[in-house]
Amino acid sequence: MIPVISKNAPAAVGPYSHAVIHNDTVYCAGQIPLDPATGQIVGTTIEDQTRQAISNLKAVLEECNAGLQTIVKTTVFLASMDDFAGMNQVYEATLGGHKPARSAFQVARLPKDALVEIECIAVCDKK
Repeated sequence: MIPVISKNAPAAVGPYSHAVIHNDTVYCAGQIPLDPATGQIVGTTIEDQTRQAISNLKAVLEECNAGLQTIVKTTVFLASMDDFAGMNQVYEATLGGHKPARSAFQVARLPKDALVEIECIAVCDKK
């Protein structure tokens, strides 16, 4: 297993790696909508926060020689299912027609009171 930390993603808010590569699979930790430079939440809407969370996920995937188009499965955690439609609109537009398997859940609370967190499993080239 190869732990991965991306310089282009926000620092982890706990004792974990951004991702772990095993064989040709990358297991990404959940990304919340933090600005990589400031560590602060980006945006107040679900659309802005989803865009930033996916941007952070993309940075981690690129560090693993992977990308959004190599995602096999995502899990989306929402502070409110009322935000599902707004998240879904940005998610679909950002993935550009790629439709990995996905689960979505409402959770009691997310780190730093984010509105969304997204994790994924993707295929990557071995480092």
